[in-house]
Amino acid sequence: MPGLASGHVMFHWVIQSFIVVLPEIQAAFGLTAVGVGGLLTAREVAAGVVALPGGVAVDIIRRYWGILLALCLGACALGSLAIGISPVYFLLLLGIAIVAASHSIWHLPASSSLSYHFAHRRGMALSVHGVGGSIGDVAGPVATGAILLFLTWQQLLSLYAAVPLVLGVLALWAFRNIGRVTEQEQPDTDMGSRIQATRQLLKNPALWGLMFVRGLRSMALVSLVTILPLYLDNDLGLSEWNRGFHIGLLIAVGLVAKTGAGYLSDRYGRKQVLVPGLAWSCLMALALVVFDGGIMLTVTIALLGLFLYPDQPILTATIFDVVGREVASTGLGVVAFTAFLMAAGAAIIAGALYEYGGFSAAVYFIAALFALSAVVFLLLPVANRAPEPAAS
Repeated sequence: MPGLASGHVMFHWVIQSFIVVLPEIQAAFGLTAVGVGGLLTAREVAAGVVALPGGVAVDIIRRYWGILLALCLGACALGSLAIGISPVYFLLLLGIAIVAASHSIWHLPASSSLSYHFAHRRGMALSVHGVGGSIGDVAGPVATGAILLFLTWQQLLSLYAAVPLVLGVLALWAFRNIGRVTEQEQPDTDMGSRIQATRQLLKNPALWGLMFVRGLRSMALVSLVTILPLYLDNDLGLSEWNRGFHIGLLIAVGLVAKTGAGYLSDRYGRKQVLVPGLAWSCLMALALVVFDGGIMLTVTIALLGLFLYPDQPILTATIFDVVGREVASTGLGVVAFTAFLMAAGAAIIAGALYEYGGFSAAVYFIAALFALSAVVFLLLPVANRAPEPAAS
């Protein structure tokens, strides 16, 4: 669990650092807000395209999960380097796509292994893994904002490429036993059987509902991270460090709340935690329109972060509750595929709303997405309580 969380730190460090430097990238390439949204769209499309076939493949090659996780870290290093040295927009898109695809694949064996080993505390276990991501989310923007005072954004991202490469080498040893199971537990490797299992999954109405909720939540999140750095820079004129601080603050509160939310979802049920959390995110997003400066803006951003990221592990735990152990990665891949594709369009929509309607228009769009996701999840035919441990 600590090793998986550490690798998760690195992915989110690179991804959130990229968010902080979006205004510098916008200036360097002469992009509109829609063009910036296109970068986030490339990220979501790349992550989504690999999620569906990746989920099926990951369930089949379970004994090689350790190698796969190490390769994901190596790909993150390659993508970060490509972003840092990119002289043209196309190479920038390619680097972003490599980082996003490797991050998407990482989640499949990492989350499935935690769900398998901690079946009756999966909300908590997945939240601990999520805390690793949140540490990267918090430390990455703050460190990036400070380092930008001394390095260019290209030098910064090229420098960041070294760390995941080193972690990838260490992962070959640390994760060597992940995914190893007994002969009786070996998955069926016949592709026809896996395709049939995927078809059976798609007949589950709860899974379709979870796809939609995960997609709405992803749309809201990617829209927020598209426009917030532009708003802090273009509208409010915050410095690089101040911008990084506020983006890090958005996630720091969730870092504290994430394990608590996961524990509560295991103890009292997924709906009892997730529905109020999504409603809270809706209200706090709307508050950004009212509190548009000073200490109240900082407080509002902190309060928005209270449930902005803790909802993700609970959603993932709900998916595993529904699909079961044998097709865990396949089910997660199916849901992630839909969510990433939905989020891809949202980045461009949010960019266009910000460009032509202002920050408030984009915020209303984000708040509506959170509200709709809360209503849909409330109506889903999923258990209100986490499954009880089997009797020994």
